[in-house]
Amino acid sequence: MRAATDVTTAPLAALGLVGGYVLARETGVRPLGGVVLAGVGAYAARTWLAKAGAPATAGLLALYVGGMGASHPLARKVGAWPAVLGVASVSAVTSWAVSDRR
Repeated sequence: MRAATDVTTAPLAALGLVGGYVLARETGVRPLGGVVLAGVGAYAARTWLAKAGAPATAGLLALYVGGMGASHPLARKVGAWPAVLGVASVSAVTSWAVSDRR
């Protein structure tokens, strides 16, 4: 496993949300999507903690997990893919701004 400070988390934040959605949708087993979301989130959180500290990590995790929750009602308004891609983009950009650009 790479050192926490050597990991770029913006792609991880997007991958966890998009990958979790795709797995849940394609298998029909929503908890599998949650496993992807949690696993990737834990791996990213390790880096967020090392690079940005505990308060930033808490905020980034809240945004990441909250994005998954927010994508559900948003999907009713704009569609599933735009909702997932939107929250994944927000999570990735914020992750880059708070942690990766350091």
